Amino acid sequence: MPVGELFLSAFLQVLFDRLASRELLNFARREGVNSKLKKWEETLKMIEAVLNDAEEKQLTSRAVKMWLDNLRDLAYDVEDILDEFATEALGNKMVAEDKASTSKVRSFIPASFHTWSQSAIKFNVSMGSKMKEITRRMDDLCKQRIDLGLEKIAGGSSTSERQRLPPTTCLPIEPAVYGRDGDKAKIINMMSTCESGDNNFVVIPIVGMGGAGKTTLARLVYNDKAMEDFKFDAKAWVCVSNDSDILRISKAIIESITLSPCNLKDLNQVQLLLKREIADKRFLLVLDDVWSSDYRFWETLKSPFMAGASGSKIIVTTRDENVARRTTPGEYYYLKLLSDNDCWSVFAKLAFMGRDINACQKLESFREKVVDKCGGLPLAARTLGSLLQLKKREDEWENILNSKIWDLPNNNDEIIPVLKLSYHHLSSHVKRCFAYCSVLPEDYEFEEEELVFWWMAEGLVHESKDNKQLEDIGGEYFRDLVARSLFQQSDSDNSKFKMHDLVSDLAQWVAGETSLRLEDGTRTNKQLKSFERVRHSSYTSTRFDGKNKFEVLHELEHLRTFLPVVLYNDDYDGHRRRHYYITNLVLSDLLLKLKKLRVLSLRRYYIVEIPNSIGDMKHLRYLNLSGSMIKTLPESTSSLFNLQCLLLKDCPRLKKLPEKMRHLINLRHLDIGGANQIKNMPQGMRELRCLQTLSNFIVGKNVGSSLKDLKDLKFLHGKLCISGLENVANLRDIGEALLSDKKGLEVLSLEWSSQIDNSRNEIEEENVLNMLRPNKNIKKLTIKG
Repeated sequence: MPVGELFLSAFLQVLFDRLASRELLNFARREGVNSKLKKWEETLKMIEAVLNDAEEKQLTSRAVKMWLDNLRDLAYDVEDILDEFATEALGNKMVAEDKASTSKVRSFIPASFHTWSQSAIKFNVSMGSKMKEITRRMDDLCKQRIDLGLEKIAGGSSTSERQRLPPTTCLPIEPAVYGRDGDKAKIINMMSTCESGDNNFVVIPIVGMGGAGKTTLARLVYNDKAMEDFKFDAKAWVCVSNDSDILRISKAIIESITLSPCNLKDLNQVQLLLKREIADKRFLLVLDDVWSSDYRFWETLKSPFMAGASGSKIIVTTRDENVARRTTPGEYYYLKLLSDNDCWSVFAKLAFMGRDINACQKLESFREKVVDKCGGLPLAARTLGSLLQLKKREDEWENILNSKIWDLPNNNDEIIPVLKLSYHHLSSHVKRCFAYCSVLPEDYEFEEEELVFWWMAEGLVHESKDNKQLEDIGGEYFRDLVARSLFQQSDSDNSKFKMHDLVSDLAQWVAGETSLRLEDGTRTNKQLKSFERVRHSSYTSTRFDGKNKFEVLHELEHLRTFLPVVLYNDDYDGHRRRHYYITNLVLSDLLLKLKKLRVLSLRRYYIVEIPNSIGDMKHLRYLNLSGSMIKTLPESTSSLFNLQCLLLKDCPRLKKLPEKMRHLINLRHLDIGGANQIKNMPQGMRELRCLQTLSNFIVGKNVGSSLKDLKDLKFLHGKLCISGLENVANLRDIGEALLSDKKGLEVLSLEWSSQIDNSRNEIEEENVLNMLRPNKNIKKLTIKG
């Protein structure tokens, strides 16, 4: 699996940021390992310097490819060790603060904290051996870079040059085009009806994923007889591709119009010539496969077009919605995938060329497999059809149709480069996020929020210098993948998204051996050379998930993601909640060994108890127990200092949260909606200052956190339900507007007990409302009781 230089470069930058952390440096000095970490940084910088050269040479050198694989494996292990350092430093700080605040009442400190000093001794011993092994591996890689002849290359990699696709022309290359008559008619209609605004020309972008047929559609329009009605004086077709060289593109436009070479080398002269060639002429220009959404690029490129006559048209094909928005303030056309029938027609036209289609005895079986494999992508249908055209025996067809397109012979000719190009145009940090998507099962429909939470837990969302929240940055990454057609909106639920099967294959190609889907079974397991490299694993939940499903996980000691998913929303069997069951082996044995987990989901499972050993998962950042039957969380949960998301939605038997929950100072999202047996919030909720999502705040009767704790939770947004308001006491002690600065809150629900009796005090209730004083941004306010 070729590892892109930008992917690893972004990973190493994360390590450099961690190594420069003030908290880590202070801890390293106290522990006497500062010099070792400094040596690591120097060695990694020497390795980073040759990544460009390694990326080039991995394509022809198996040894270099192995070197890059080993480097990525090492980067994961270094990140884990640095995380252990940071967690240990935070744990020591929390113990010190807890001792200071409870010096008179030692029993308040949880048992997990009493043993922290003992674990620190073990930490120092084990960490010493781990660091020694990491140093050895790092030194080996540094030495091997010299043995492999890797050198520092100035000016970066030539990846984009290598990834450029063959140029396109306006001449049809397909023997027939199916399913695009309606699309062609709509584009021609847009050409007739769209207003040009201040310009003399109209830009009509065609957007769609790679291989969807954007170029084919542009050709259909360009060569259609309807173009005669527009009375164009000049027509030009230019393949832009991943080239932002305005000089080259402008010369290509001139050459396409004049059918003569342009030998000018100065941009100013070229644009003046282009302006003269189209002055007062109505022109049709197709800019095929545009990638750049840079403002200056487009403004400079279009400047000569202003001289054209009114009624001129420019058709732009692109995979990126951002390009479309840059080129026009108006609407763009999103090209959908082909229907099953049209996709089959594209395939059959090539595959059965010169043969009688009715003579095929397994026609229906083949049709079903072709339609499923191509998923409406005409380029995939064409690629598969041209391959099977050369195969005469039905058993040969069976073998090919039972293989992934990525595993087919001669697959590098067309479809794979098209898909890889989409990946190579992503920014370095988005590359890592996209690679993580390899863990998602095919056909799984996901929400933006859940995927961003997983990215955050894995440390894939890079902090910005302008203090943006990680969730906002992750949302930008997500929308970038949507804009580039790598994510597509679900047909059945507008809040969910999916990946085309071939895009999912692309993610797996990028991730290589770091990702494992358990349901892929023997085929995938055979592909993995070493389970030691696996970091992320998922599987599709069934009603009963027995121990056989998880046998391989015993070998995945470095696993970071344990992710069961349900492909279809079948939470309810009639009016009753549907339960899923998992072998006790996972909780009692397996999870004890997976101490490097960062993402752990046991959602929907009929689990009644979580073992105390969960407190040993020091790296854990995402814990989803929604829909389970747990009654309590172990107190050791309070020592999960890195935890960002704790999801306990629809846990009907959950009675309380951990008493020392205030130690989860990195917690950003707490969802206890539907956990109706919880009677109060634990003491010290005000310490959870990173909280953004708090589904419910329950005011206890003389116990737990008071309403005043909400004042310090400044980042709360979205929805908030405050219940148990009949228990509010000492209003004079609060005496301030608790919600007035919560600008992000949009939905607020205030609940008093539904038991109306003589104890109800309407004046006190009115005082509570005045005291809360929600921000003006509240869109919906509900009061119950």
